[in-house]
Amino acid sequence: MAEYDTVRRASAGVQSSAIDEGLRAHMNRVYGLMSMGMIITGIIAYIVGTDLASAKAGQPTMLLSPEILQTMFSSPIRYVIMFAPLAVVFAFGAGINRMSENTARLVFMGFSALMGLSISWIFAVYTGISIANTFFVTAIAFAGLSLWGYTTKKDISGWGSFLIMGVIGLIVASIVNIFLASGPIAFAISALGILIFAGLTAYDTQNIKNTYLQMASNGQTEWLGKAAIMGALNLYLDFLNMFMFMLQFLGGRE
Repeated sequence: MAEYDTVRRASAGVQSSAIDEGLRAHMNRVYGLMSMGMIITGIIAYIVGTDLASAKAGQPTMLLSPEILQTMFSSPIRYVIMFAPLAVVFAFGAGINRMSENTARLVFMGFSALMGLSISWIFAVYTGISIANTFFVTAIAFAGLSLWGYTTKKDISGWGSFLIMGVIGLIVASIVNIFLASGPIAFAISALGILIFAGLTAYDTQNIKNTYLQMASNGQTEWLGKAAIMGALNLYLDFLNMFMFMLQFLGGRE
């Protein structure tokens, strides 16, 4: 009996070690996909935004003609560009279970490109150095919050419903303020947005970790690939939204 207990404890240790190694690989994959999405977004935003700034200054553009830029950002099409990423996120979340892993990855990359187009205007409004500084500050804050969410022993799953309600409130308030153009409301939205997405960064990180542990312990390894993509999307959105709200405070206008 004593020998059986020794073998059982050893087997449990081996299984726990395998899960720990798998979790590290899973988190690396999540952060890798997220980083790839951010790179795509940054490249698209920089190219289109720089062309937009050049067109406004009457200078030659790199890729898009001034006429195309005029249509994209000065006609009703700008609302399509603005809200298309939101529609893709909802559709992606609803349909990812019916997609293959490769399809889900391609949709995520396509969404990243679309988001780059949607936020490209920042390069025509803010100085390049202020965008870089804001990105650096956001990266430090994101890393700290995500690390805390990964390592904390505190169960923060109860934050989810509260934070999601906050995101919905932010979306509604932002849409309303498009027409009101109120400075104080925009300031309040930005301040609340930073707090909400800071909380979501920690919450989503812990949720990604717990999802992996649950799937791995139940042998549901076939879903881990798409779980990594969905986790990368959630962290991508947390980072990007936190960056955009911080830019309202730290960004220096051209």
